[in-house]
Amino acid sequence: MPRAHRLRLLVVACLLLLAAACARSQEAPGPLVVFAASSLTDAFRDLAEAFAAANPGARVVFNFASSTQLTAQLAEGEPADVFASASPAQMDVVVAGGRIAPGAVAVFAANRLTLVVPADNPAGLASLADLARPGIVLVLAAPGVPARVYADEALARLPAATQAAVLANLASEEDNVRQVLAKVALGEADAGIVYATDITPEMIGLVRSLPFPEAASVFPTYPIAPLQDAPQPDLAARFIAFVLSPEGQAVLAARGFDPPPGIGP
Repeated sequence: MPRAHRLRLLVVACLLLLAAACARSQEAPGPLVVFAASSLTDAFRDLAEAFAAANPGARVVFNFASSTQLTAQLAEGEPADVFASASPAQMDVVVAGGRIAPGAVAVFAANRLTLVVPADNPAGLASLADLARPGIVLVLAAPGVPARVYADEALARLPAATQAAVLANLASEEDNVRQVLAKVALGEADAGIVYATDITPEMIGLVRSLPFPEAASVFPTYPIAPLQDAPQPDLAARFIAFVLSPEGQAVLAARGFDPPPGIGP
């Protein structure tokens, strides 16, 4: 075969390979990277499944951690497409850092706090005030973690002496709310304060939820926003729109989340 002919065939083969690669790139964009608070783990996995079904070829990759940890990672420049926080305050930090536009933030869900005890409730706790009894082993999220901020807000509504006695029983501070729940489920603590949505079907039988008194009730809200430097901006916009849609809100409701003001009934 003449050399010139072989060169032409090589060029044609390279062009075909390049065209195929471009086609694959167009058909299969990179994954959507979502940074989401630990308390959203189950709900967002369900959302990702429903989103992929509605958007063939879309793939969602999650980074679940406490909102404070995620905020620190974003401040260090970690690449991400979407940030879903358990705390408006942590979202504000990312906005102030310039990675999220202020007008891009939307509140998509609300939650409630609950007192959680082991299923057999060996300490015989019945109320939030019972946490002040001597010898109670209490576990909370670490300072700055949204679940801890909300817990402190709730405890601050108790009489000062009761609040001080409760905090005197604090035996462990965990990186995120799921770790708090795990310690209680394993019987390593008499009680913890978590989100109501953390009591998943898998946890029923391992823990028991005790409601907060109305006077100490706190209702956390969850904001979501795309990163200004998102590698997949179009997919990020579609995912956030899906979360805010009636279908997305139904997925969240099935996991126990309440709609925020302005969404739903």
